[in-house]
Amino acid sequence: MKIDWKKKLTSRKLWVSVAGFVSMLIVAFGVAEETATQISAIIMSGASVIGYAIGEGLADSKSEFMIEETDEIEDEE
Repeated sequence: MKIDWKKKLTSRKLWVSVAGFVSMLIVAFGVAEETATQISAIIMSGASVIGYAIGEGLADSKSEFMIEETDEIEDEE
């Protein structure tokens, strides 16, 4: 069974779960809630960047494929 890492890393549910787990873990160790909130915000910001980068990469690769396919069709004519 192959794991679709692109889909997993762009999942908002995954990142919300990770941020919630980390923030609760920080609070459990006695760190201030403000710090936990800041760290959760950093995790979610990082997740946004990762999701955007993967999404743009996929879009670019699909458009490049379409351009190459169109060029091949034109060459055959």
